[in-house]
Amino acid sequence: MKLILTQPVSGLGVAGDVVEVKDGYARNFLLPRKVATAWTKGGQKQVEAITKGREKRALKTAEDAAAAKASLEGTTVTVPARAGQGGRLFGAVTPTEIAEAIVAAGGPQVDKRRIEVTTPIRTLGTHTVHVRLHDDVSADVKVDVVAA
Repeated sequence: MKLILTQPVSGLGVAGDVVEVKDGYARNFLLPRKVATAWTKGGQKQVEAITKGREKRALKTAEDAAAAKASLEGTTVTVPARAGQGGRLFGAVTPTEIAEAIVAAGGPQVDKRRIEVTTPIRTLGTHTVHVRLHDDVSADVKVDVVAA
């Protein structure tokens, strides 16, 4: 099925890209979450508008992203979480909690959808998460999970 992405999707593309995906992935994941719309000839105008807007923002935000990367990579973010015996958490640390901790530590405002946690954080200690600040700029942030 041919779709137009309206938001960035990890491993697939960014807003404005025309992608070909399997029907089930489109019906069950992309379309219900409103991250993509069906491709049509009229939708091509929408693609051009999204691409033009993204190019305007990209020039301005690339410099901001480089500055944010410098501040993020030098900072360790502390996230308090409830833990049981042996340092095991009740649940997992979410990208929302990480985004809030970054702001609390004096870092820049980061969208929770741009934080990639490869494996769920379910133990106390220091973990590394990947933050996509821009298409070309990303930072690795150290997250220190402590018992609350």
